[in-house]
Amino acid sequence: MLTKKDLEHLAALARLDLKKGEEEKLLRDLGSILNHFQELQSLDTNGVEPMTGGTELKNVFREDVAGQTDDTGKGPEQFPDKKDGYLKVPPVF
Repeated sequence: MLTKKDLEHLAALARLDLKKGEEEKLLRDLGSILNHFQELQSLDTNGVEPMTGGTELKNVFREDVAGQTDDTGKGPEQFPDKKDGYLKVPPVF
């Protein structure tokens, strides 16, 4: 069970400024949440496969592997201004 001192400590860690009326409500709400977790801990989960992410979807992206590319310089032909091999952009300020 949470005490008022515990709540003040948690509020200080979270940098929350609690008003007088909020303290009692938060104690009840946090107590209810913790009681729910106590109920969940009493469940028998032996034989239950753990899940990662709540779905059985697999990552379909390729592996991120370092390598050499030969596409340097491709695409700038569409850029309006170039100078000495660099793309020239208009000033921002």
